[in-house]
Amino acid sequence: MTERVPGRNPFEPSLEQLPETLPIFPLSGVLLLPGGKLPLNVFEPRYLAMIFDALAGHRMIGMVQPVQPGGFAGDGLPTENGRPKVHKVGCAGRIVSFNETEDGRLLLALSGVCRFDIVRELDPAHGGYRRVSSLFSPYRADLDHADEQIELDRERLMAALAAFFRGRNLSTDWDAVKQAADANLVTSLSMVLPFGPAEKQALLEAADSTARAKLLVAFLEMNAFGPAGETPPKRAN
Repeated sequence: MTERVPGRNPFEPSLEQLPETLPIFPLSGVLLLPGGKLPLNVFEPRYLAMIFDALAGHRMIGMVQPVQPGGFAGDGLPTENGRPKVHKVGCAGRIVSFNETEDGRLLLALSGVCRFDIVRELDPAHGGYRRVSSLFSPYRADLDHADEQIELDRERLMAALAAFFRGRNLSTDWDAVKQAADANLVTSLSMVLPFGPAEKQALLEAADSTARAKLLVAFLEMNAFGPAGETPPKRAN
């Protein structure tokens, strides 16, 4: 019997409980971060099979991006061993809720758990979806994201965010933005803002939340008056 750690969500896995074999869902421009929530609309048969298998087991899937942006699940993109190449760093998400639709889709909510490195790709599962051998240990700090301290120039972030929204004629609930805690704000903005796939990957691979916050501000300032680019600047440290 595993003793519960005081104050820890009993549904959140420990490092030792994270699966070595992980199904992956390649989506360009989609970012999941530890502590973030990601809605998914699943309808393709192989990915429905992946979700059913995950629900019968550890309830986790890995969100990754194709190396070449621009396609759902990488169809037609550069391949390795006959499969579209994906970035070597992704983020595992736990299925926290799902709903069936009358037209045969699944509406999911994923909770970001921990980033992982792809060690190697395995043979596809019987349902046709892709699987990898995953390594979580380099990102063990992700599991303590709720307690992570973050250094954020909030005034600069808010100014850059306002300019970004003005430049794109976007709107938001500014009261909610102002009330959000620093770490939650950086995670949410990194996930939902319309940055390019390369920028999304750079935000995922940032060393920690402070580095991600600096990178986020840089991207906002860079793209305040034009479309998000595909080539990120040097990663903030």
